[in-house]
Amino acid sequence: MRRCFTLFAATAVTFVSLSTSARELCTIIADANSGKPLLQRGPACAERVTPSSSFKLAISLMGYDAGVLQDSAQPALPYQPGYPDWGGEAWRRDITPAVWMKDSVFWYSQQVVKRLGQQRFAQYVQGFQYGNMDVSAVPVADPGHNGVWVMSSLRISAEEQIAFVRRMLRGELPVNAHAIDMTARLTRYPSLVDHWTVYGKTGTGSPGSDNHYDASQAYGWYVGWATQGERTLVFARLIQDVQAQKPNAGLRARDELLALLPTAAQCISEGCK
Repeated sequence: MRRCFTLFAATAVTFVSLSTSARELCTIIADANSGKPLLQRGPACAERVTPSSSFKLAISLMGYDAGVLQDSAQPALPYQPGYPDWGGEAWRRDITPAVWMKDSVFWYSQQVVKRLGQQRFAQYVQGFQYGNMDVSAVPVADPGHNGVWVMSSLRISAEEQIAFVRRMLRGELPVNAHAIDMTARLTRYPSLVDHWTVYGKTGTGSPGSDNHYDASQAYGWYVGWATQGERTLVFARLIQDVQAQKPNAGLRARDELLALLPTAAQCISEGCK
């Protein structure tokens, strides 16, 4: 037990040197079956903030369950003038579900929830028990806004992110097995992390509810799970920048979480309590 805490502390010191312009709001790595944290730290694990693109996990589950999404290649939707294009040329082309998740294409998310319709979208969010479940701010058919999951009414905490992923893995969400399988396929990290297969989604957003992005206060999420044999961990990391910087906060949250994962795995193997 002492060895594991020492390792976690050493890793934290490394992050201080790498991320002096960001603060850790919460990091949780937990056993997926019991929900018992192997690591939980940070002052804001129960604080609800915008999920930003980490909400693509939920949108993927909805889309595949409802048949709006078919597989990793279909539907391929064309970019149209007027769609959000802050992702540059990577967004201004035909987008498949696989590219949507890889490049975090926001307008594709808009089109999926628009095809679901307001009532069904709200029913899924309620059925997922996703954060505060408030999808009232922006109608899904309104093309002039970013969506309730981006600096708007929908908010979720790191603790609630963990509970959401655990419910998904236990088959407790109102979606079919195909939806869970495809969401895993789309979110799989391209390489093993210390023999662990990792699945997750980043998210970058900022405070407020007016759809105005403030890079100097950006939140960074990385939410997902990791498997090795019969063992499964769930994780959520949330950071917040104190000045604008690159790469974005979500990518840095991901890289920092992946650096912590082997330590948590070692804690399991040594029987940490």
